[in-house]
Amino acid sequence: MYSARASVRFPLQLKRSLQSRCAFATTSYSTPAPHPSRITDADVQGARLYCSNLVQNFDSPSFTLQGFIPNSARDAYLAIRTLNIELARIPDLVSNPTVGALRMQFWRDSLTRTFADTPPKEPVAILLHHALASLKIQNPGFSTNIMKGWFMKIINTREQYMDNRPYTTMDALEKYAENTYSTLLYLTLAAVPLNSMTTDHVASHIGKATGIAAVLRGLPLLAFPPPPNHHNNNAAFVGNAGGRQGSVVLPLDIMVETGVREEDIFRHGSEAPGLKDAIFKVATRANDHLITAREMMKNLQQGEDAGHAYEHEGDEGHNYAERIPSGQSQLDELERGFGVLMPAVSTRLWLESLEKYDFDVFKPELRSREWKLPFKAYWAYSRRTI
Repeated sequence: MYSARASVRFPLQLKRSLQSRCAFATTSYSTPAPHPSRITDADVQGARLYCSNLVQNFDSPSFTLQGFIPNSARDAYLAIRTLNIELARIPDLVSNPTVGALRMQFWRDSLTRTFADTPPKEPVAILLHHALASLKIQNPGFSTNIMKGWFMKIINTREQYMDNRPYTTMDALEKYAENTYSTLLYLTLAAVPLNSMTTDHVASHIGKATGIAAVLRGLPLLAFPPPPNHHNNNAAFVGNAGGRQGSVVLPLDIMVETGVREEDIFRHGSEAPGLKDAIFKVATRANDHLITAREMMKNLQQGEDAGHAYEHEGDEGHNYAERIPSGQSQLDELERGFGVLMPAVSTRLWLESLEKYDFDVFKPELRSREWKLPFKAYWAYSRRTI
């Protein structure tokens, strides 16, 4: 191919305990909430339905793959994925960068309140707080501080690229993918809960592959954005007739290396000289990360070492020496978190389709839903392969 390289069910006692602890703020998001109101089952159910519908409409692979997430982490998963959608949509929904920055700050404030046990009356905050409260009850002594830091990292990174600026280098794109899509996986693993350097290491490579593929998949819609308020991430590319000229977010070093010019893309679309070569190089980096993750899993399943050191060990949220030992082997930890790693399957299928269409990222078929995903995912999960 390339270069070698359902909702949570709780016992009655647990439900009553959650009802007594879950609350949402009744004041505006810019002021403290000293007198929070109690969150009811109806509030949580409404938030769960909202998040589920948004994920189904805007991130169909994640909606399909939620069946592989442990039931105890399902609400957290939906909240995490919904927040990612909300952040990604901000540039499409605001009229200027100032308004966009205010929305980003709203999410920072909402999460700060959520982790302080006074979530605002907002679906993501309500469902996330419910999930965190459940996690603490089921795992006494569990700290969510690391999770809060990861959420803030995602928001900060999304805000940095809110203006759809190009990535200066391939490494910059990879860092963006690590700080967003890999971090989404770290958050979900923490909700299992699973504190494992080995599983985080595999998740890092899968997240980087997924993030890079997501940037490629969104390239046509950023270069030729549809009219305002009509964006849909499953819409087919219809050329630039009647559209607005947007931006090209391919890494600049790759564009220089392959001779791609932004103006040629705006004029010729997929026929721009060098564009397919540039797409190939970027896609190859994504595929390399999948290959690395696959090799690591194979090594662990054969009782060997993963193969190489985790480059993010020691970074914020990855100080494993400070965590309570799980008493499990690396393979046991990988087994517990395997369902969280299933985005590798959807990413692999999309990269295979990209190759099938000769790296023409403008093909409408590349933005359609992958009907084979449920079957391929079940097959991969049952055999513990990606």
